[in-house]
Amino acid sequence: MSGDRSRTVRACRRTVEIHRPDKVLFPGGGGAGEYTKGDLVEYHRAVAPYMLPHLRGRPLMLDRRPDGIGGPAFMQKNTPDSYPDWITRAEVAKEGGTVTHTVCDSAATLLFLVDQASITLHRWLSRTHRTGHPDRLVFDLDPSGDDFGAVREAARLLGELLDELKLPSALMTTGSRGLHVIVPLTGNHDFDDVRAFARDVADTLAGAHPDRLTTAARKKDRGDRLYLDIQRNAYAQTAVAPYTVRALPGAPVAVPVSWDRLDDPELHARRWTVADAVEQARTDPWDGLLSRGRSLGPARRRLAGLRG
Repeated sequence: MSGDRSRTVRACRRTVEIHRPDKVLFPGGGGAGEYTKGDLVEYHRAVAPYMLPHLRGRPLMLDRRPDGIGGPAFMQKNTPDSYPDWITRAEVAKEGGTVTHTVCDSAATLLFLVDQASITLHRWLSRTHRTGHPDRLVFDLDPSGDDFGAVREAARLLGELLDELKLPSALMTTGSRGLHVIVPLTGNHDFDDVRAFARDVADTLAGAHPDRLTTAARKKDRGDRLYLDIQRNAYAQTAVAPYTVRALPGAPVAVPVSWDRLDDPELHARRWTVADAVEQARTDPWDGLLSRGRSLGPARRRLAGLRG
């Protein structure tokens, strides 16, 4: 059984108290590893240099599991008053008012969130200083089952189309079932423009491969086809952050990969866990790609040309 002891860790010249570090958040069994809160603290301490660039300046939604992945889940948007005053907050507009999100700008904040049993960090695609203008576009390749071969093929087709549009793109395992394909943007377009473009790209690809791909939002309309999900490209919607842990057995991690890994037979959505994700992070799989944001104007014209 987990004890009630606590320990402290140092990060960014701050001291963060970790309560009940021996508490098991990911029970083992069935081939999956067992991981405690303390294990997650050590993982996040190691991965922080690679993870923080993807979190800084972005509102977060937190998937909290105080009793581990088998217990209740709390999807937290608003920052509790009890959080330390040194944690960055961002008050953003919502229908009928505002909500104050947590922003993870430091390793100390990251470890504090782990202490709060925040398993998965979901981030906005825009930044706090310009919440209505995303600098990321995300395609979520969501299979109807666990057929990763279909995900792999969809990613290949989407990557080829984005190459034709002369848009850089990055590949990431979700830690669940599929892959994300991420396009860096300049931040000059609002969410409506970005989402409309993403829908046109997805419709073009699904139209060329109607037996394998679909943009149908309703599951009953998809059949066995892979869903090209562009719904995250909207104000206040979120996507899982790179290197975040998923609340699934074995503590799988959403991990950036280079496009040349797509043909690796060992690649799948849950390929990396907290046990080995840091090793992958050290290879710098995106190699600064996301710093090369693009405007969508030229790509939109190229897409119109392709669609005739």
